[in-house]
Amino acid sequence: MTTETNPHYWQGAFIDDEEAGRRLATLPTAVEDTLAEPLDTETVLAACDALSTALLDPAHPTYARLAAHLPEGEDGTLLAELGAFLGRPELTRKLRSELGGAAPQRLNRPDAKDTVYEAWAPIGLVAHIAPGNAASVAPLSLVEGLLAGNVNILKTSGADTLLAQHLLAELAALDESGAIARRVIVLRFPSSRQEWLRLMCAPADAVAVWGGEAAVEGVAAHVPPGCRLVEWGHKISFAYLARDAWQDEATLAALAADVCLLEQQACSSPQVVYLDTDDDKEVLAFAERLAGALATMPPGPSTDELGTAEQAELTTTELMARLEEHLGLTRVHVAPDGSWRVMADTRPALTASPLHRSVWVKPLPRQRMLATLRPMRRYLQTVGIAGTRTDVAELSRLALAAGATRVTPVGGMLASYAGEPHDGVYALQRYSRRVAVQADERFATVACLDDLVRPAALPEPSGPLLDKAAVQELNRSVDRRDAELYFRSGGSTGTPALSLFTYDDYDTQMSAAARGLLAAGYDPKHDRTANLFYCGGMYGGFISFFSILERLGGTQMPIAAGPDHRATAEALVAHEADTLFGMPSYLWQLLHDQSDLLRSYGGIRKIFYGGEHFTAEQRRVLAENFGIETIRSITYGSTDLGPLGYQCVESAGGVHHLHADLHTLEILDVDADRPVAPGETGRLVFTTHARRGQRLDRYVIGDLGRAVPGRCPCGNHAPRFELLGRLGDVMRVATYFLNHRRFVTIAEEDLGYAGELQVLVENGTARERLTVRVEHSADPAALRTALLAGYPELRSAVEERLLDVEIETVATADFARTATTGKLRSVVDRRQ
Repeated sequence: MTTETNPHYWQGAFIDDEEAGRRLATLPTAVEDTLAEPLDTETVLAACDALSTALLDPAHPTYARLAAHLPEGEDGTLLAELGAFLGRPELTRKLRSELGGAAPQRLNRPDAKDTVYEAWAPIGLVAHIAPGNAASVAPLSLVEGLLAGNVNILKTSGADTLLAQHLLAELAALDESGAIARRVIVLRFPSSRQEWLRLMCAPADAVAVWGGEAAVEGVAAHVPPGCRLVEWGHKISFAYLARDAWQDEATLAALAADVCLLEQQACSSPQVVYLDTDDDKEVLAFAERLAGALATMPPGPSTDELGTAEQAELTTTELMARLEEHLGLTRVHVAPDGSWRVMADTRPALTASPLHRSVWVKPLPRQRMLATLRPMRRYLQTVGIAGTRTDVAELSRLALAAGATRVTPVGGMLASYAGEPHDGVYALQRYSRRVAVQADERFATVACLDDLVRPAALPEPSGPLLDKAAVQELNRSVDRRDAELYFRSGGSTGTPALSLFTYDDYDTQMSAAARGLLAAGYDPKHDRTANLFYCGGMYGGFISFFSILERLGGTQMPIAAGPDHRATAEALVAHEADTLFGMPSYLWQLLHDQSDLLRSYGGIRKIFYGGEHFTAEQRRVLAENFGIETIRSITYGSTDLGPLGYQCVESAGGVHHLHADLHTLEILDVDADRPVAPGETGRLVFTTHARRGQRLDRYVIGDLGRAVPGRCPCGNHAPRFELLGRLGDVMRVATYFLNHRRFVTIAEEDLGYAGELQVLVENGTARERLTVRVEHSADPAALRTALLAGYPELRSAVEERLLDVEIETVATADFARTATTGKLRSVVDRRQ
């Protein structure tokens, strides 16, 4: 049951007072059991984003269920505000701003040259004491605790509705793993129930309390030694107007709007207006003008709706100010209906306002700002400044030195931006600990310590399959604000496609690729790297690997692939490059074209390649003829999805680890949308989770592969898969399906051929014609014999007079390649 008789939500269930009391007594044990299981940030982001979608849609069933628990006087606007905060874009920005990344709890190497791992770890149990006058604060405070990975226990006021309980229950239900539910406890009881408050705080590692000094003091008495007390108390904000600004009518209107917005109920609402003067007459004159501006503002709630205490404070403040008029200290302007009041005061001391459109106007020359305001530094928050650019720069420094934590333009005091600190601190850092692990050289190729413990847990993919055309259609609907970086694919499998990224998404992906490169054996401390990927035409290869090396702090020579092989080879020798990044086809051409110079140099030890593959025979030639010690995939990825997999020092051929903190992988049957049997070959289908700008769910990337069973000898728990070519490498020719990889394998294994191989398919006069292009080092007759002997389907097509097969030797420069990347086109189909 979830009625008023069960007002508490405890780790997935609604319970009554009696059961809540019993469970509170065993809270420490419940916390310890839960903290033993880590909470992936992506789990929280995915659930929050799904709940956000529901809260922004009045037709959604979840919206209707939660609307039934809205406080009196609130409407769907509150749910929309909650929905906006809980969206993936907002929470991702918050994580990046406050904890430096979207997965801050993973133990990564902040400096790739050292085997030191750092992370933001949850502080443990966070007790949240929510106020009774702000319905959104309670659930959002707990969500902040979840983002930091904590177990959270939340107290709501005894007079509150069950909105927080039900909203957080809906959030927990969106996580099938149950990890969120185990970290959420929400109790509703009055502050007079001191024993429950004590039981909440006793095992806590941090206590977050919202409210004034009395509320904080009441909770502080229960906070144990060593527990972090996080105070989100009441603050005072003010506006400060330089001389020229207070004469400006637009500034006056903006100030009046700040005073009236939310009836001064926000901590950032101006309670005092300071003028940069010591002339009392100027203060009195401005107060009269401000009163006129407030009189033109739309009416707010009637003062009849105020409580007795609030009405008494308004009346007392106004009467005291009127009494001081007789002393020449003040002058009071009040609306006929009492809906606003302006109180001019010739004394500069900061004075709290009774709110509800009540504002003080005071003189304060900037020379005396620090001395006047610093005694109140504990209570200062926002300063709205109006003046010239020089005024704003100078006054901002003075205000911050006096203790303020925010400076905004007048008219924007209540506005905020994603990731903005609150009261001078980042909430997520207050709910976290910065931790470090120092390791020895055995961990040189371990980029993330967590990978040795468990695979990352991401939500299961769902929805329809997407092909390249569907993804291109999705690109057309991407918000311009999320399209900060444009890349085009190389076009090796068709027309080049456009891919859009935010810079945050790009940073996440390049950081992941950098970690993968460490696992592959790249040594940023010693390797001297020539970046020889292609550049230009909006192709991302060269730029991406420049970014990856930048994040690793590796020595880099950004040469790029070019037609002048001699100049490139001379640059390698001159700058003592020992590591090459590039496409296999380009590196193969470069090394053989400049073999005399590069062999005599003898300094190239490592090759990290991408976009294509070296065959086993090519690897042998590179090792024996050029002394290359390491030949490994730099990454496996695509332009639209980014890095998908990486090799470790134990990986060979096409075997890669999945970037399991970014993507999930399915392997589906080639002819049906169902999973293949374990170890069988199928279509690789990726779902990317760490993208703010767009979601790419169940993307059929066009590659074939199989899952590699068992745990890798390197110790990494990330799943492994083996690449087995592209769907486009499989040709339907003369009623048979032929695979380019079979041609390469036969040429390599039967004849020891190590060069490039390309298949052309054309219409002949009597039948289809298949031409196998190879380098001049190959024997055409021997290759044709080997192919017909070793490839039964090809032999049958020829014997049935359905296909003509020819072998053609060409120079490497004459192979058909993609214009952007220089990548070899494995299959060229010229049939009409």
